[in-house]
Amino acid sequence: MTRSFRALLCASTLASLTACAAPHPATPPATPPVPDRPLGDGGVSPFYQPPATVPAEAGRMIRTETIQGLKLPDNADHAERILYTSISGVGKEEPVSVSGQIIFPKGTPPKGGWPVIAWEHGTTGIADVCAPSWRGYFSRDRAFLDHWLSAGFAIVASDYQGLGTPGPHPYLMYKPEAYSVLNALRAALKQYPDKLRNRIVLVGQSQGGGAALGTGWMAPRYAPDLHILGVVATGVVTDFAVSAHPKHPPMPRSNTESPHMAAGFEILTDEGSKQSLHPGQDMDAGMTEKGHDLSRQARQSCLGDLFRYTDSHDITTANMFTAGVSPEDPAYIQAFTIPNAHFSVPVFVGTGLADGEAGISQQYNAVAAMCDAGTHVTWAQYHGLTHNGAVNPSANDSVPFALGLLKGKAPKSTCSTLKPLGHEEEPTPGIKWNN
Repeated sequence: MTRSFRALLCASTLASLTACAAPHPATPPATPPVPDRPLGDGGVSPFYQPPATVPAEAGRMIRTETIQGLKLPDNADHAERILYTSISGVGKEEPVSVSGQIIFPKGTPPKGGWPVIAWEHGTTGIADVCAPSWRGYFSRDRAFLDHWLSAGFAIVASDYQGLGTPGPHPYLMYKPEAYSVLNALRAALKQYPDKLRNRIVLVGQSQGGGAALGTGWMAPRYAPDLHILGVVATGVVTDFAVSAHPKHPPMPRSNTESPHMAAGFEILTDEGSKQSLHPGQDMDAGMTEKGHDLSRQARQSCLGDLFRYTDSHDITTANMFTAGVSPEDPAYIQAFTIPNAHFSVPVFVGTGLADGEAGISQQYNAVAAMCDAGTHVTWAQYHGLTHNGAVNPSANDSVPFALGLLKGKAPKSTCSTLKPLGHEEEPTPGIKWNN
């Protein structure tokens, strides 16, 4: 498997790898199955339908509605589903509509409004029905978001371009993710000026960890009007362009996900990212019948169902493509790779040392690149915790990190003690979500 595809991770909105087999969150209105859904579009309510002409102004709210029927974090007062304007991060930067949500904490907003967490979710799928604002969150992420609500933050959470709304989802591509998140923040701040304050921390896990870093890198270039205080990224999936002779040479990349799981991630890249980058091309041309079958599933199912499907139908990256066909796509690798690793704000990275999906070496490489580029990085490592298991324990460190930024305190950098990691650890049993 190629280096970019081996970096694809298990979902941040999944409770665990077996949550790939766990019960769904509170169920939205059922939609009848369809044999094929082009680009993964459809299956959601009319709320997600863009206006006939999308306003050219990015960061403008189109409509909101109160979210009902989905289980919210315990410390949430209520949540609003939002549809707003952004710009496409693929090809020509045209106006697009993007969906998401705002979760308000209980209590009265402080003077100036609640500070804001921009929550950047992990892999859910490419079908519109996988948008978190429609589908809801699994228990792991509800618990994580509750840490932030109880600390006095409001949450603005984009679904990202193409999830919920028409068009393909540019999976793991940092620029469309960044535009989606930054314009969600702009729209939310304009909509609720008395409730939300322009003091923001970007927070993400898995796909969202890479998205948070991409958003943090893009923010001063694209949205200097937003007061981004720092970035919190866990289970990070990203690449940085690095110099030819870095101070900390990259470690060899490693992942230990099963071939069936890897096929689930591969199809999301094929049907989401490549379809975005190469509109009109038949992305399935080099696939076997198993690959065609999985492609149809990806356009109407979410990640947990895809994992179950690849398991039950024995679909792997080795048998989903015809002989001699490589899934490598230079355009995708370029769209996935952040151009450099220098950030103007502090960055917190949390890594479970038993993380076999993101790979601990890839996360070391991201931290090393940022340290070498002069970024102020705090790297917390969690022994025996997996990709999923490290999420909530990391809040014990990342929430104080963010609260310190609100008070103007500089966090401790760990760059001076940075060392390569050893082998991936075995998961510690008996810890919730640690599988």
